[in-house]
Amino acid sequence: MYPKINLHIQLHTNFAAMDTKPSGTPTKGGWITFPFLIATMAGLTLAAGGWTNNIIVYLINEFNIKSIDAAQIANIVNGCTTLLPILGAILADSCFGSFTIILVSSFISLAGILLLTLTATLDSLKPAPCENGSDLCVGPSKSQLAILYMSMALSSMGLAGTRFTLATMGADQFDNPEDQGVFFNWHFFTLYVGLLVSVVGIIYVEDNMSWGLGYGLCVAANLIGLVIFAVGKSRYRLLKPQESPFTRLACVVVAAFRKRKVLLSTKSEDYCQESYEGTKLVRTTPTNSFKFLNHAALITTQLDTTSDKYSIKKPWNLCTIQQVEDLKTLIRISPLWSTGVIMSTPLAIQMSLMVLQALAMDRHLGPTHTTFQISAGTMIVFVMLSSSIFIALIDRFLLPTYQKLTNTSLTPLQRIGVGHVLNALGMAISALVESKRLAIARSHDLKGNSVVPMSVFWMVPQLVVIGVGEAFHLPGHVSFYYQEFPKSMKSTATAMVAMYIGVAFYLGTAVVDLVRKTTGWLPDGINDGRMDNLYWVLTGIGLINFGYYLVCSWKYKYQNVEKMELDDSSNAPC
Repeated sequence: MYPKINLHIQLHTNFAAMDTKPSGTPTKGGWITFPFLIATMAGLTLAAGGWTNNIIVYLINEFNIKSIDAAQIANIVNGCTTLLPILGAILADSCFGSFTIILVSSFISLAGILLLTLTATLDSLKPAPCENGSDLCVGPSKSQLAILYMSMALSSMGLAGTRFTLATMGADQFDNPEDQGVFFNWHFFTLYVGLLVSVVGIIYVEDNMSWGLGYGLCVAANLIGLVIFAVGKSRYRLLKPQESPFTRLACVVVAAFRKRKVLLSTKSEDYCQESYEGTKLVRTTPTNSFKFLNHAALITTQLDTTSDKYSIKKPWNLCTIQQVEDLKTLIRISPLWSTGVIMSTPLAIQMSLMVLQALAMDRHLGPTHTTFQISAGTMIVFVMLSSSIFIALIDRFLLPTYQKLTNTSLTPLQRIGVGHVLNALGMAISALVESKRLAIARSHDLKGNSVVPMSVFWMVPQLVVIGVGEAFHLPGHVSFYYQEFPKSMKSTATAMVAMYIGVAFYLGTAVVDLVRKTTGWLPDGINDGRMDNLYWVLTGIGLINFGYYLVCSWKYKYQNVEKMELDDSSNAPC
């Protein structure tokens, strides 16, 4: 689920980048770079998917870490791999460029996965295995945990540096939007295939053959991707870094605070105007909402000018009206953004607990006496498949049908609202399935994490509903932010989705810790707890959050950014 979330974010982030490509005749780039970038993405995706999607099982089986603790560690890892790509994108855009960030990050991820492979192959780097039938297991030592955490940290940082920037760099190689569209199609097709192969193939090797071999395949895939990417350097078009939009927002806050005592003016010529290439602006004044921020665009000769003509020589003292309005847009959207955080928190919790449930259920394909059984980490495939299928159905069937019947289009906020309802429904189904699993466990007097004679495929309906919910709310969120933010902040807008998902992982970790300390629902052996109660609580949170979302969406007014693209003949020279 969450790896695919980032794919949608990347798609819209790159279209944002397309709006700001510099003009000029390219001397490099084009389709000659296509095989290098696609092969790089395939290798890095295989490597990342192979270790991230099965890390809970590895921690439990090989490091004797208690089940809930392993789920918490996985949540932290997922939070890092979701939030850190934003930092990687900022560094690529504003400091080092995409090529350098991708190259260095690939080296870092290679080192991390290699170290993780060593923990799986060297007995000295992991605790002794538990004896069959014994509850006395020796946990990892401090030095073993330190090496393990270092390997996961390096792997996460490496993944973060390539997740956004590789797709952005691919867009940089083309000028024709049609060529960019074809590239994106193949790019995301490669990502989906890579994820599916890693979730099904590499995870099977890890669970049924050898963890060392499985992680070794991840190392090989990462190395191949890195080498192919480096070989293609002479063919890439490399764009120079530009100013980060986050820096522009920070300037508004600082400038407004510095000039907080200066009286605001009602004259448009007293404010710094701005025009982008290809757009037009009339002389205007900032909007009246959040008036304190208007101080940032107020021109004062004592602080903001260095000559007879107004000129921004000190950006931390003077900002343009556009910068001020960009920050106001961010503030207006923040309540709706917070509903996304609350909605994603139950999902983040469920994605980790789902693996624990699968481990305690019958995972055989066919009769229980057969030797072949699916891996617990592979269950996420049902979320990915249902989401992918319904995204296509929504785009090709539901939206056109809705438009024909109502003569209106389904708005992004309406799509998000449907996603809220489906996610709450998915939590309710999860609670019912877990109640049935616990009832069977108690009827057979099964304790701890013993396998319950109940097929793991009972979990499929809840995962399908969650996947369908994602097909509604995730593209809805990305479209909403991309539509509502001004052109100067398109990349920032789509990064908002990655931010709330990352925050949700950390918030989910805190919620699980709170539940463990205040209730007996999540003991180390899930057969002894009441995970179903937690799912019911998450269902209630989802319904309350849906009510909060309805209020926020009802109060929200769509912004018409295009109104600001007017005649720039009277711009103040700043």
